[in-house]
Amino acid sequence: MDKFDFSVNDEKSESNDIYFSNEIDAPSKEVKTESTGKKKAGKKKKKGSNVGSTYMFFLIVIVCSMLISVYAIFCMNDILAITKTKSSVTVSFTQEIQDSDDAIDLLADSGLIKCKNFCKFFVKLRDKVITSSSLDGPYDAGVYYLNGKMGLEGMLITLKGENTTGETVTLTFPEGYTIPEIVNKLSENDVCDKQALLSVIQSTDFSYSTVSDLKATDAVPYRLEGFLFPDTYEFYIDESAASTIKKFVQNGDNKYTDKYRKRAEELDLTTYEVMTIASIIQKEAANDSQMKLISAVIHNRLDDTANFPTLGCQSTADYINNKVAPALSQTSSHTSDYYLTYYNTNNSSTVVGLPAGPICNPGQKAIEAALYPEKSNAKFFFHDNKGKLYTATTYSEFKEKIQKYAPYLEY
Repeated sequence: MDKFDFSVNDEKSESNDIYFSNEIDAPSKEVKTESTGKKKAGKKKKKGSNVGSTYMFFLIVIVCSMLISVYAIFCMNDILAITKTKSSVTVSFTQEIQDSDDAIDLLADSGLIKCKNFCKFFVKLRDKVITSSSLDGPYDAGVYYLNGKMGLEGMLITLKGENTTGETVTLTFPEGYTIPEIVNKLSENDVCDKQALLSVIQSTDFSYSTVSDLKATDAVPYRLEGFLFPDTYEFYIDESAASTIKKFVQNGDNKYTDKYRKRAEELDLTTYEVMTIASIIQKEAANDSQMKLISAVIHNRLDDTANFPTLGCQSTADYINNKVAPALSQTSSHTSDYYLTYYNTNNSSTVVGLPAGPICNPGQKAIEAALYPEKSNAKFFFHDNKGKLYTATTYSEFKEKIQKYAPYLEY
C-alpha cells in the first residue's frame, strides 16, 4: 500500500511539477512579450528622433555650403573683378609698404576688396607658382587712383609702380623748370594726374638722402621744388605719380655726389641751402659761363648780411608772381602775396639772406657753381639788354656801371 501510495503520489508530484511549471512559464512569457513590446515602442521613438537629427544635419550642411559658396564668390570677385565697378578710390600712404599683407589690409580698409585673408593666401600661392613676376612688395609711397575693376593683381601691380600697357612717352625737362611747369607737362602728355603728382610732391617720403628730411612747410609752395632733376625721362602712359616723381628724385640724388656733400660741409651749408643758391644762379645767369661769378656775389652777400641783408635778386619774387601765382587754385592755403613775404629778396624786401626755398630745379652746372664760386669780392651784378654780365664791389661802382652800360635799368 505504501508503495502504491508512494507511486501515485510520485506521479501526482510529477504532474503537479509539470503543471506548476507550465503555469509559472505562462505569465513569464507574457511579461517577456510586454517587455518586448515596450522595447519595440522605444525603438520607434528613437527612429523619429534620428530622422529629426538627420534633417537638422542636412540643413546645417546646406547653410554651410551656401555660406562657403557666397564666400567663394566674393573671393573670386576680389581676384577676377567680375562684378566690380570702375569707381575710382584714392589710396595714399606716405611711407613705403614692404609686405603684400599690409598692402592688402590697406585695400580692404579702402573698400576695394572684401576677403583680405583669402587674397593674402592667393598672393603667396600665386608668387610661388609664378616666380617670374612677384606681386609682393615693396610698394612705393604715394597717391594712387584704384578701382575694383582692376582686380587684386592689377591694384598690387599699380602699387608697385609697374604698368601693364607698355606704352611710353619720352619727355625732356630743361634746367630751370619749376614744379608747376613740370606737373603741367606730365599731365598734358598723359603720364599721370596733376593732383596726384602735387600730392606726392607735398607729402610722400622718399628714402634718398637729398630729400629724406624734407617736410612741407607753409612758407614753401612746393616741398620738392629744387629736387626734380632736369633731364630727359621715359615714362609709361598712366604711370603712378609716386613712380614718376621718384625718377626725378632718384636721378638728382645720384647726381648730387659725395664730393658735393663734402664741399657743402666745408662751406657750412645744408643740401637745401645749396639747392636754393643753385636755383637762383640758374635763373639769374644768362649762360653757364656766368654762373660761378654770380655765385661769388651771392656768397659774398650771405657772408656779410649786416651790410647786405638782402640778396638783391629779382628772380625770387618773379618765381612767386610768374610761376606760383598762376598755379594757385581757389582752394590753395595761401595767396601769392603771402609767399612773397618769404621769397622776395630785392633791395626793398625784409627777407634776410636766402628765400624760404629753391625757386626752380637747377641743373648740374648751377649746382657746381653754388658749391665752387669764382674768387671775387664783387657784391653787385647786373645784365645789359644783350645778356652781358657786369659786377661791382661797391654801390657807387655799381651805379656808375649801370649809368654807362644799362641806363635803362631802374636802381
